Amino acid sequence: MLMNDSLTNHLRERLLYEGLCEVGFSRVDQTVPPDLSRYHYAVTLMYRLSDAVVDEIDDSPTYAYFQHYRAANALLDRCALIACELLRREGAAAYPIAASQSVHDRGDRYTGIYQHKSAAVAAGLGWIGKSALFVSPVHGPRVRLATVLTSRELPCQLLPMESRCGDCTLCVTACPSGAILGRNYVRGMAREEIFDAEKCSQHMKKAFGHIGRGAVCGICMRVCPYGRKNNS
Repeated sequence: MLMNDSLTNHLRERLLYEGLCEVGFSRVDQTVPPDLSRYHYAVTLMYRLSDAVVDEIDDSPTYAYFQHYRAANALLDRCALIACELLRREGAAAYPIAASQSVHDRGDRYTGIYQHKSAAVAAGLGWIGKSALFVSPVHGPRVRLATVLTSRELPCQLLPMESRCGDCTLCVTACPSGAILGRNYVRGMAREEIFDAEKCSQHMKKAFGHIGRGAVCGICMRVCPYGRKNNS
């Protein structure tokens, strides 16, 4: 059986080979829901979206972005299965959380089984921006995430990043729905204090329903200075 450092190195090397840009590890006892409480650790999987595709987004998403978004999610889900199998071979229980999945029976139809952002921030990979998107200091919000929860103890980053958005309001100004409220996120805040998910979703369905049934937008992601070519 691999020692923990060897296991995390093996996971990181394999998943980066599969096409991810970053892999992180965190302890998530306090953020997993009760039905997943047997899993104390998380592996965060991060894929960087194509700048060529993201930069085409102007005042609406594009067909290319919708297809790229779906392809990125499929790759992340495949990588989550690979991580689960590698953990299983080491005798660990592992539970994959899909890259993009909303559940409608937990009181919030705009959230998933587990928030990828929680594990990614705990792993020290970035912070939650004013847009409520996860923001990497290197890749900005131009990323997609997936998570694998596990019972296997993993070495973790202990110092989550605080918001680096500062006084920037580019995403607030660019949001066509007015869903971004302009506040810096502080750990423990409810999403509703910084972002109106209902307003965002309804605008996407109304304005962009002809592109992927109104499931994507991406405008706030494109305008963020973090992750842009001239800031990398």
